[in-house]
Amino acid sequence: MSRSTIGYLALLAFGLAAPFFIYPVLVMKVLCFSLFACAFNLLLGYTGLLSFGHAVFFGSAAYVAGHALKVWQLPTLLGLLAGTGAAAALGWVIGSLAIRRQGIYFAMITLALAQMVYFLFLQAPFTGGEDGLQGVPRGSLFGVLDLSDDMNLYYVVLAIFAAAFWLIQRTIHSPFGQILKAIRENEPRAVSLGYDVAKYKLLAFVLSAGLAGLAGATKTLVFKFATLTDAHWHTSGEVVLMTLVGGMGTVFGPLVGATVIVTLQNELADKVGSLVTVIMGSIFVICVLAFRRGIVGESLALYERMIGRR
Repeated sequence: MSRSTIGYLALLAFGLAAPFFIYPVLVMKVLCFSLFACAFNLLLGYTGLLSFGHAVFFGSAAYVAGHALKVWQLPTLLGLLAGTGAAAALGWVIGSLAIRRQGIYFAMITLALAQMVYFLFLQAPFTGGEDGLQGVPRGSLFGVLDLSDDMNLYYVVLAIFAAAFWLIQRTIHSPFGQILKAIRENEPRAVSLGYDVAKYKLLAFVLSAGLAGLAGATKTLVFKFATLTDAHWHTSGEVVLMTLVGGMGTVFGPLVGATVIVTLQNELADKVGSLVTVIMGSIFVICVLAFRRGIVGESLALYERMIGRR
């Protein structure tokens, strides 16, 4: 059995046991934002595309899933699929426009388009405006498992995260994932080898947007509401912070980064209030200056150095 397999099994075992020791809703929040960060890392860490507006997919799926469950009264799984599909469709629209440019221009286009959608959510009647979309029912799974119970819902959320994480892993280690890495390392060379770089970038963007949407739809199911914060540029900044703190371009980096940031926010919110943003900014600065490869990246580098000395 390989070390990576042992690591995955240990992570799964911890996930199965976590709600017996930690507040289940907090762990579900960590799982939702971990999935969001993993989806963003697929775009930034493995394709080299920096999106400053990724929260728009998280928020749009949250609103669509909430509306589908509350107003259309769809079954829970169909509501989640509706939110994920809406995020992927929006990702195709924004990605088709953004991939025409590179670097900072790509990032600014994603931010501008995300802000346009944010103001659309602010004015649209189905989102509830500044009040948000509240009272979203959790429903049941196949009419058997009551999701109003936190423990039942937790294992559904864990299964969603595990399936999405497996999909990301398969994507990274597939020939498609290797082409994405080639584009990240040297795009002109990938073009010279005959690859349709624009097509691969768009596919990666849509996949990342869809997975981010799945995270947003699941978050709505957990907390039973969707707000403008889900689509705000500040949330886009948070997912960048999670990815960099954990380790960009690593498998477990986004998971570690999301766990650290969400836990700190939860623990410090009642103690320091608005100073949480200052603390998060300080962590970002320290990470960029001293731990450029993130927690997981630096840990792997240290491990490799120790093996090399032996």
